[in-house]
Amino acid sequence: MVTELTIEGMTCQGCEEVVEKALEMADGVEEATADRYEDTASIEGDADPEMLVTKVEMAGYEASV
Repeated sequence: MVTELTIEGMTCQGCEEVVEKALEMADGVEEATADRYEDTASIEGDADPEMLVTKVEMAGYEASV
């Protein structure tokens, strides 16, 4: 299953890496890819979408499903 999130605040490759690492810490995430140009993150796995939003917000970015 793929979950798409809208992420606000990513401005560089480092931001993408921070978001990806934060998402990959959530249970059920197999792989996460962030795109600062599209303001999105794509997450493969069966993680709870609300937990994904929480992980991104804990990393300092705004997120929504």
